[in-house]
Amino acid sequence: MNQSSEQKTGTGGARWLWLVLTWVALGLAILGAILPGLPTTVFVLIAAWSASRCSPRLRAWMENHSLFGERLRNWEQGGVIDRKSKISASIGMLLAAAIVVYVIRHPLLLVLILGTIAVGALVVWTRPEQLPEQQRDSSF
Repeated sequence: MNQSSEQKTGTGGARWLWLVLTWVALGLAILGAILPGLPTTVFVLIAAWSASRCSPRLRAWMENHSLFGERLRNWEQGGVIDRKSKISASIGMLLAAAIVVYVIRHPLLLVLILGTIAVGALVVWTRPEQLPEQQRDSSF
């Protein structure tokens, strides 16, 4: 069963809600690139997902963007997070953890936040750094 492009991208109010979600997620991704502790990649992925439901042109722009296009394509092709992004994310998480340890005095809240950061680090570092084809090609 074939869906028209209008059905794939949503219509009327639903399309505008997807578009708002896309731009909010992009804004948070940009903030995440600047602020320690706020993730970038997850917001880029949310933005790409929602853009695909409201604006194929915006989605294509994201895929071809010099800053996050390659990372987005790598993630979609195999859940790949390159080494540079892993290091950058780890530095951000360490900075966030240091701020949390310094600011938060409630033990339970502190453990929950640090545990969440640790889970995030585990997810980031367990992802492959290259697509399987790239790994084979780089071994020659």
